Amino acid sequence: MNWRTRLLLAVVCGVAVASVYAGQPVLGPMGRDLGVPVDSLGWFVATGQLGYLAGLVLLVPLGDMLDRRRLIAAHLALVAAGTAITATAPVAWAAFAGLAAAGVFAVVVQTTVAYTASISPPAERGRNLGIVTSGVVIGILGARVIAGILADLWGWRSIYLALAVLAAVLALLTLTLLPADVRRDTAPYGQVLRSFGGLFGQPVFLSRGLIAFFLFASFGTLWSGMALPLSGAPWHLSEARIGLFGLAGLAGALGAARSGRWGDAGHARRVTGIALALLLASWTAIGQLSWSLPLLILGVILLDFAVQAVHVSNQHTLTAAYPERTSTTIGAYMVFYSLGSALGAAATTALFGAAGWLGPTVLGATLALCALVTWAVGARTVGRVARRNRCNLMEVRPH
Repeated sequence: MNWRTRLLLAVVCGVAVASVYAGQPVLGPMGRDLGVPVDSLGWFVATGQLGYLAGLVLLVPLGDMLDRRRLIAAHLALVAAGTAITATAPVAWAAFAGLAAAGVFAVVVQTTVAYTASISPPAERGRNLGIVTSGVVIGILGARVIAGILADLWGWRSIYLALAVLAAVLALLTLTLLPADVRRDTAPYGQVLRSFGGLFGQPVFLSRGLIAFFLFASFGTLWSGMALPLSGAPWHLSEARIGLFGLAGLAGALGAARSGRWGDAGHARRVTGIALALLLASWTAIGQLSWSLPLLILGVILLDFAVQAVHVSNQHTLTAAYPERTSTTIGAYMVFYSLGSALGAAATTALFGAAGWLGPTVLGATLALCALVTWAVGARTVGRVARRNRCNLMEVRPH
């Protein structure tokens, strides 16, 4: 992979995932325009996440059967259609339908990650995954900055119109610039789906998946709820200024881009544990939002560093463990991501309405603690399985 290919794949990831998260800094204006009450605003994000979940199960496994380049292009075109529907929606149900459609086909991100893993030499897989996956975080957080600016200038609909144009252009570029990815000796679709379900009984996969569930639920709790207290007393920030907090998250996430190289060096498990401890600590600072913006910024940087480091380490571990079915593995892993993100997005606005910022803070910290406990328990479980397998090999080895 040359740098141009990595850059194109990272941009594809960024634009696709932005279609799911771009509404976070403008939930208030969207709700007022479409008549959605405050305690239901989180569903603008959760709807896209639930669509994403459906795409993970039904579409991502196709990457182990078909040319991933063509899949990437087709799914980008359909993301463009979904965001265009959202941009022109006259009523709430139409916006929800567009967001759900965009979410379904935003799983092009996972097809892109699997494509990256499959064409990377083993010694560079973690590095390439780190770079391409950074596009996901740039899309989630960078979109907040751009969305805030566009919303101030031309309203929230301009955000989704811009995403529709970008996705359509990228669909053409991927067909033109990426090499073909021909599948050989592929299994039938039904068999691929069965193997998808079978992964959930694997200790390594289940441990990393549960970590991702709690990780992204904590992440969604912050980013889906933070705009509400910042737009109210005592801060009264505009959408553009709220969007600028994405720069802090972006700095933290990009700081973790090296986590892929740490994985290449064999330190993925240790990196995960340290990063999850940082995730938990970040909520101590984030909880001070009501009186200190500098502490909030520090917490945002720590949280997004931790999320990116764990996410890259998880994907590196799983693609190395299941190299023959990278699309299916990444898709199944991201089921946990999608469910966690949807939970965080829906719960944080409801908790904020009931208890102020204290509610989301307690939720986010609790989810981070659950992820850390899951990592500790999973590490012991995987270690016992590995030792048992070694013992079984010694028993069957001829003397």
